[in-house]
Amino acid sequence: MFDVKWIRENPEAFDTGLARRGVDPQSEIILQLDSQRRQLITVTQKLQEKRNLSSKQIGVAKQNNSSVESLLEEVSGIKIQLHECEEKIRDIDSEMRGLLLQLPNLPSKDVPDGADDSSNVEVKRVGEPRVFDFVVRPHFALGESLGQMEFAAASQMSGSRFVILSGQLAKLERALAAFMLDIQTEQNGYLEVSPPFLVKESALIGTGQLPKFADDLFKTTDNRWLIPTAEVPLTNIVSGEVLKASDLPYRVTAHTPCFRSEAGAAGKDTRGMIRVHQFTKVEMVSITTPSESDQELERMTDCAGIILQQLGLPYRIVLLSSGDMGFSALKTYDLEVWIPSEQKYREISSCSNCGDFQARRMRTRFRSEKSKIRGFVHTLNGSGLAVGRALVAVMENYQRSDGSIVVPEVLRPYMGGIETIDAMKE
Repeated sequence: MFDVKWIRENPEAFDTGLARRGVDPQSEIILQLDSQRRQLITVTQKLQEKRNLSSKQIGVAKQNNSSVESLLEEVSGIKIQLHECEEKIRDIDSEMRGLLLQLPNLPSKDVPDGADDSSNVEVKRVGEPRVFDFVVRPHFALGESLGQMEFAAASQMSGSRFVILSGQLAKLERALAAFMLDIQTEQNGYLEVSPPFLVKESALIGTGQLPKFADDLFKTTDNRWLIPTAEVPLTNIVSGEVLKASDLPYRVTAHTPCFRSEAGAAGKDTRGMIRVHQFTKVEMVSITTPSESDQELERMTDCAGIILQQLGLPYRIVLLSSGDMGFSALKTYDLEVWIPSEQKYREISSCSNCGDFQARRMRTRFRSEKSKIRGFVHTLNGSGLAVGRALVAVMENYQRSDGSIVVPEVLRPYMGGIETIDAMKE
């Protein structure tokens, strides 16, 4: 969401920013609507003044026992005109809001230009990919050979892009989530939250998923929506609030299921757990002041990276181009983990600074009592991490030639001391 006053004062910068996101110029139509609205407000104010004057004249005429019929007719006509103006203003407001809600956030100046991921810039790499002395198996082959990962049975009950985990793999997934939560809460200072998994339309509008991406979401019959990420409920905790600057940053985390229809992913990653309709994720959300949000993004990215480092998984950090960022982001770092079977890095976390884009939609502000500064907060979100993809990465990077999987040391306390995952005994 954007400040129309800012667009009025910076139309070229606004259109330039949209162009970097691959969006056609919009300032002209927005400013036309804005001009019409302001003209109607001026007319409304004059009509209100005229109505007030006529009302006073009616009072005086009644005191003098004079006729008030013509004055009453005049006031009645003014009321009709006021109603018409107010309806037109509401229509313009609705059209303006509908237009603005469809527009993505403007990229930060230090974001590389580009139409897609081919223009992303690698920031750094951490860890070296393991050199195997045997042919590596993809995670789904490993899981099926262990008898602990089933796609056929999941598909029979739920359709494609679902999976059933059992035995030690199910426990490993749970261990990963618990480990991530412990790191984020005990070491990185995030407050653990257990939020709703169903939200109203307004919550998704607030964080930018609606109305643009309705086809990528699941909706219930009572007009609630399954969350695509815990970013939605965690960010909306402060919706409509005026926060004290002294209480910021506000940092929260949650482990939740996430539901995505993957409408735009037809034909992509159809096998395995990389792209499924239901998965779990440990999410991080930060609410902070504008002056601190750049630093908070760097911190959040480090908080996600710590998980991968402790798991001993090679990864890289990538600064996304203007055309590859999410709708609400002004700057995003992706953390990509090494997947041996594909011989490439795959996204496992996105950490984004959304600036005041979501805050304007949610009407969330801050105030500083000392300096009297007031304004919209900045919101940030990041995966800390996607649990299913972390499971994939652990399975593939820690596999052995016999198909068993070594459990990373940091996860063994969560696994009851188990050091390897072997095939289930019949």
